[in-house]
Amino acid sequence: MSAPRAVLSWSSGKDCAHALHVCRRDGLARIEALFTTISGPSGRVAMHGTRLAILRAQARSVGLPLIEVTLPWPCPNTEYERIMAEETAKLVADGITHMVFGDLFLEDIRAYREEKMRRIGLTPLFPIFGTPQTTEFLAAEMMESGLRARIATCNAEKLGPDFAGRAWDADLLLDLPEGVDPCGENGEFHTVVTDSPEFAAPLTITPGNVETRDGFHYADLQLAAE
Repeated sequence: MSAPRAVLSWSSGKDCAHALHVCRRDGLARIEALFTTISGPSGRVAMHGTRLAILRAQARSVGLPLIEVTLPWPCPNTEYERIMAEETAKLVADGITHMVFGDLFLEDIRAYREEKMRRIGLTPLFPIFGTPQTTEFLAAEMMESGLRARIATCNAEKLGPDFAGRAWDADLLLDLPEGVDPCGENGEFHTVVTDSPEFAAPLTITPGNVETRDGFHYADLQLAAE
């Protein structure tokens, strides 16, 4: 059987980038586009704070079109679900049958996605889903594959501002406080991927200034050409 037609939920971070690699490597799905939500007022990826210039450069490097869905701020959950239902209905109308997610082990998030996808007629795929105990090995697998990333934002209750902007590498993992997941799956940090086996060429990104707001440290990552 041929691989199903799919779009990939793309946050700009390492996990979705690795999910793309696994889908292509193992023939799990034919990814036809990246699907990203943008915070309207900031013009950046929500939570990660990724600039559009980086987001679009990532899409070019993996050779896929980028579907940008702009969300208002504030965005109540009812409004978020309405917008997402409208946008995903377009995918179904175009013959897309699956949406791929880079979730790692949070069962409640997986169940939420499964419920929402079922309502709109899409099948969710979780190609790198495992357990909290497997993320250490998954981090090593990502790095060994050639994936490179930087921390874009981190939870101020878990990590200090010096972590924002740092490369997500073996040295950083050694510096993480006890109890912080090496992949940040509990929300301790979010990353921006700069290279992966699927990139035609790596992105050169500089950390920029670090700003603390709303309980998070944000590194204003920028393309070197900007």
